Order: sequence, then structure tokens, then C-alpha cells
Amino acid sequence: MAIDNTKPLNFLQQIVEDDLKNGLSSAHLRFRFPPEPNGYLHIGHTKAIGISFGLGQKYSAPVNLRFDDTNPTKEEQAYVDAIKEDIAWLGYSWDKECYSSDYFKQLFDWAVLMINDGKAYVDSQSSGEMADQKGTPTQPGVDGPYRDRTSEENLALFHKMRNGDFEEGTHVLRAKIDMKHPNMLMRDPIMYRILHADHHRTGSDWCIYPMYDWTHGESDYIEQISHSLCSLEFKPHRELYNWFKDSVYTYSKDQYALLPKQREFARLNLSYTVMSKRKLLKLVQNGVVSGWDDPRMPTISGLRRRGYTPNSIKKFIDTIGVAKRDNVIDVSLLEFCVREDLNKTAPRIMAVLNPVKLIITNYPEQKTEYLDAENNPEDEGTGSRKVPFSNTLYIEREDFKQEANSKYFRLTLGKEVRLKNAYIIKAESVTKNKAGEITEIRCAYDPKSLSGSGTEESLRKVKGTLHWVSCQHAVEAEIRAYDRLFSHEAPDSQEEDFMTFLNPTSLTKTTAFIEPNISNPKAGDKFQFQRMGYFCVDQDSNENKIVFNKTVGLRDNWAKQKTKSTPKAVQPIKPKQKRKAIDLIKQLGKKYTNLPEQKQAKVKTEIQALSEGIAYDELAPLFGTAVKKTGTRIAVMIALKVLLDNGQKRNSAIDEFIEKASTDSNDLLAAEAVLK
Repeated sequence: MAIDNTKPLNFLQQIVEDDLKNGLSSAHLRFRFPPEPNGYLHIGHTKAIGISFGLGQKYSAPVNLRFDDTNPTKEEQAYVDAIKEDIAWLGYSWDKECYSSDYFKQLFDWAVLMINDGKAYVDSQSSGEMADQKGTPTQPGVDGPYRDRTSEENLALFHKMRNGDFEEGTHVLRAKIDMKHPNMLMRDPIMYRILHADHHRTGSDWCIYPMYDWTHGESDYIEQISHSLCSLEFKPHRELYNWFKDSVYTYSKDQYALLPKQREFARLNLSYTVMSKRKLLKLVQNGVVSGWDDPRMPTISGLRRRGYTPNSIKKFIDTIGVAKRDNVIDVSLLEFCVREDLNKTAPRIMAVLNPVKLIITNYPEQKTEYLDAENNPEDEGTGSRKVPFSNTLYIEREDFKQEANSKYFRLTLGKEVRLKNAYIIKAESVTKNKAGEITEIRCAYDPKSLSGSGTEESLRKVKGTLHWVSCQHAVEAEIRAYDRLFSHEAPDSQEEDFMTFLNPTSLTKTTAFIEPNISNPKAGDKFQFQRMGYFCVDQDSNENKIVFNKTVGLRDNWAKQKTKSTPKAVQPIKPKQKRKAIDLIKQLGKKYTNLPEQKQAKVKTEIQALSEGIAYDELAPLFGTAVKKTGTRIAVMIALKVLLDNGQKRNSAIDEFIEKASTDSNDLLAAEAVLK
């Protein structure tokens, strides 16, 4: 997450600023990202990554990548490699690659010193007995029978634990703090347990392994991390973090002078998603998904395979900001960010996903034309391409109806539409199979109506424009379309098991036809299928078959799906709802540029009044409004100024929208983008 130095400081940045003002040298600033290598990173981790590496960028300070590898039964080198790949793909570079396992000897030596000083002891009870003695949040714990062992006895037992003389579960080393402490985490927490398991880095060197709470803070201390930043669930652990840190400081203050400071931020929770690595692992192990990088997974590798970009993820993290309270972010905001990014960068091609043949009866059968088509209207530097056109085409089956009402602007018998970059056609008849399904649509074209030819016929206005692919030139491709993996907005916050909310139609595979302008596509190549959405070449593609993953549609259709419920006959009667203020603002903006000046002033006043009742989250998705929709963009700018006047903080998304508007060729929009 790149730090915008023009924005107000978030509370973590303010903490760093205050520490610098109070005497901390900027040369002593060091941050870290400390994943556990027991699974793949997911979208929730990107917030922590962005915060730590973003602070490193802002203050030109080093950032360590440290693997907290203290549980050999769940950790693998494959996870280490995947984590490194994900962070590098996001565009971040770490200073030192560290492992908590590098500090096992130091941690052991400190534990020995703590035993000598009466700050730790070996407990030989079962886990159940220890749990019973620990008490509850409202009842204090009680001392166990082994709490007052002598230092000599504890040392002898601890060394035997180290040497492998005991079975798992027979002994643990516990910190000796206070069994009546109001914070249950301070009631003699376990520091070491016996595990006869090989470690992915240290092999069989150790058979006792340090617990996370004991290892994490001391690893920060050894690495001289200035600010240990973690999510809110670790806030109750801060007291224990400081107790361990202060205990070892007395032994090593000459070697390690700086004491780290732990501070917490709200974690990222996303709707229709689970973030627990344990639950994600269950999806993999149960075969619900094909692996950690399945495009339906919220893992970084899954998002990458689906077609998400580093910029879109960083923009998402920057947009939601850094908060002190947990909340749930709507996944549609993440989809908006990738849609906005790909709109700027993805080359356009035509692809027909649900084809039906269209035959142009008055176009020569043997003729092929190569028509000009823009590669990306958002980037003139990408140029154009030649698309083959013939008398037999594929169009989308949904783009034709034999009979339709006046609000249907696609192809129907007796009405005209334009074929994109090509001609105006009129449907005349259809051919059906025995089941009554349309197999062919026959139409006629106007030879003088070629797009861009400048003829009177080409300038004729028709309401519908359809994409198409020439049958004889089409390339066959497999399309994998993805829906939400879960049908419930909060699948892991319900009484039922989260698996009961799996969406059975989260993956559909179809065969499509695409224009032949994709040569040697590589996994990860991204395209906009015009009128259909954004798609990414999958790693399963080979020389015989191209596979595309659908990244996201051109617009958010999920909100419409959520409104579908029971049949009309059993739906309760509800009073007519008022239209949302944001919808009225969009409507007022549509014809803004065509209004006389006096009427514009009146409409502007209406938009300003409506803007008092909208939230930033409602307005932000409209920052990506198409360039040609100038009136809507003006309305968005008017509304944005109201929000800013009411205290909305500037962010990179706002600044980018204002900057783009201020340089627009439309004088009205450019004028609105001038902020007082």
C-alpha cells in the first residue's frame, strides 16, 4: 500500500510520528510482516502487508519478512515459497528474510535464565487439569501443585524435555506470572511443549518447541523491530507481550537496546468470504476447490489466477483505510477496484459466450473484410487491430428475441441494431430445431453503414450495439465463470457450519468463440470481452486449448440477485420505497450537459441537496464512470465536493478522480473539479 503523503495521518502513522518527536531516531525504525507458514496468504493479509511495507516506504525504513515457524506439524516449505511469491507479486521488497526457528537457541537460553530467576517452571499436569485451574474471565485461577518446584528441579526437567526423555503431553514449561490475574492470558501461559516432530528447517534438532506468544515478541526484540503492528485480536496479548519483553530485556539490554512497541489495527473482514486458514484448508482438503490457488479462493494466489492485479488490491486496501474497530467490507468494493484498474489496462476483444449463428443474407458468402477496432478506448496509445468480418457470425443468444417490447434495444425481428465496429443490420427470419430452439437468425445489412466511414448511413442512430465473432475465423475457448463461493454474506458467523452455505453454482464451464487476435496467450494475460466482462488466461491453457477465468463483470450484478427471493404470490406486500439519493443523483447527471445554463444551476442545487444523504461508499464506485458519460461524472464531482465539505477525508481514489476530471476536455467537468 503506497503511502500518500498528502493525506491526513492514520493513527498508526501518528504513533510513529509521536515516537520520532519524543526522541526515537528514524535510523531505529524497522517494521516486519510475520506470517505463519501454515497456509497461503489471503486478502485479509494484504492489509497487514500494506500497512507494514507502506510505513517502510513512507519513512525509508527496512521491513523484515519473518516466518513465525513454531509449529512443525502444520508448517511446510511450500507455504514459505508461496508467501514469498505473493508478497513479491504485490510489488514489495523485504530487507531481511528471517525465521523464528533461527532464534530457537536464544529462546531456550533465555528460558533457562527465567527458570533460574523463578520466572518459569515445569508443570507436569494434563492439559485438562491445567484448564480447570485456570479459572474463567470472572473467576480467578488457582495455583497448580508444581508451581513451587525449585529452580534446580525445573532446570533438570527442562533439560530432559530438551533431550527427548519425555513423551508428548507429559510436561510443559510455563511462565510464572499470576494465576489470579484479570487477564487470563497472564495466568501462567505455556512457553514450551514437547513435540516429537521434524521441523521443515531445523529437522530433528529440537523436540521441544516454543509457543507463539513466547516466540513472537522475542523475535521482534532480537530483530530490533521498532513497531510491532498486528490485528485487534492480539490486543489482549499486549500485556503478555510486554511481560516477556521486559523479562528478557534484563538479560540482553546491552546486545539488544531497543524495546519493540506492539500496536493493533482492525483486521480486514470481507463479505461472502471466510478468512480462517483452517477453514480455507478444509475447503482444499475436502475437494470443494481445486487448491489454494482456485480462483474462487480469497487467497492472493487465487485472486492472481482469477485476474486480479497488484494495483487493484493495493487500491482496495488504500480505499478502506486503517481503522481501530473491526467491520465487514462488502466484496463488491474489491470487485470495483479490479474493474476500475482493468478498464484502464486490459485490451478489448470480442468473444461470444452463448453463441447463436447470425447469417447476413445479402453479404457475399466468400467475402472477408478486416475492420478496424480499438484495442482500448481508455488508452489511445494501444492503437487498433483488424477484426475479420464475414456473412456468418456468432452473436450472444441473449442478444436476440423474436418478439420484444419497446425497452428491448437488442436484435429482434424487423428492428435494426449495429454490429460493433461494423454495419447496421435488420433481423428478418429465424430457423429453429425440433425442440423449438433458434439455431440461426437471418438478417440483411446496410452496405453503406460501416462504422467510421463517415457516410450518411453510418451516422444513422440505432439504439443497440452488439458484439460478434466471424464463425470461420473464431477461436474456441473454455470459459470458467465464477460466482461467490458462499451464498451467505457472513458464512462463518452463523450457528450452522460454514460449509452449509457453499454456493453449488460457484463455478460454471462453457465453450465460447473469440476473435482470432490472441496470439500465443500466456497465463495471466488479461482482456476485456466487450460487453461481457474481464477475463484472464488460466494456467491450464495449452497449445490445443485456451482457458479463460472470468475475473469480474462490467458491472455489479450481485445486488440485483440478492433482491430475488420467493415467488410473487408469497411475497409480502411492501409500501413503495423511495428511490435512493445516489440513484437520483445519477439520473440528474445523465442529461446535465444538454440542459440550458439556468436549468443546470437548478439541477446542481438538487444534486447538492441529495448529496447530504449519501455515504462515501455509495459514491466511490462511480469514480470509474466511463469517460463518455460526462454528465454523470459532473454529478459525481458535485456530490463529492459536498462530502468533502462535510468532512470526508481525501484519499488516493478521490485525488485520482479529481485530477482526471480537472484535465477533461469538457469545460463544465473541468470547472467543477476546481476545489476551493
